[in-house]
Amino acid sequence: MNTRLLEILADSFPKILIPGLTVTIPLTAISFSLAMVIAVAMALVQFARVPVLTQLCRFYIWVFRGTPLLVQLFTVFFGMPKMGIRIDPFPAAVIVFSLNEGAYCAETVRAALESVPAGQLEAGYCAGMTWMQTMRRIILPQAMRTAFPPLSNSLIAMVKDTSLAANITVVEMFRAAEQINARVYEPLALYIEVGLIYLMFSTVLTWLQRAGERKLGAYENQEV
Repeated sequence: MNTRLLEILADSFPKILIPGLTVTIPLTAISFSLAMVIAVAMALVQFARVPVLTQLCRFYIWVFRGTPLLVQLFTVFFGMPKMGIRIDPFPAAVIVFSLNEGAYCAETVRAALESVPAGQLEAGYCAGMTWMQTMRRIILPQAMRTAFPPLSNSLIAMVKDTSLAANITVVEMFRAAEQINARVYEPLALYIEVGLIYLMFSTVLTWLQRAGERKLGAYENQEV
């Protein structure tokens, strides 16, 4: 590796890392938080089998799981202005990532809810709780423990998926690497470097996931 390339990598590292900390991570955190709100709401509606709303939820999930994320980004950012609705790049990315991830997480949460024994719901009714109280105090806590590993995997995947936001001019890590590459033209080295930064973020989240799983496992053992 020549001196020039080393200098380029040393100079580019903070220029890629800073957008990762100030754009990629906030984009992931905000989008995933909104996605979880959507997912829980959709899962509860389907679990309760609310007429009409259940069909609307399934339609939403069908659309967002069945179309590419990149197409969704382009539709919102480039397509909506044709209808007179202009959205800045970062909010557009948040909207799309939230709706897309919400559709996938909704199915994860729904499956977790259905894995809780039916007797738990009946026990809540016998204790004088309403359906919502039973869900909040008994069913959801158990379901979310079951859903924790797959939801954590979804979060890690979203960190990497945020690189697609570069296509709608969001200056996150990958976009920053592209801008640097346009000046110095070292695509192999720069894209490996940005890949390693994504790997670093994903590794930290993986450690947190394992710590969370151990804590939940210890909590379940105490309950037993």
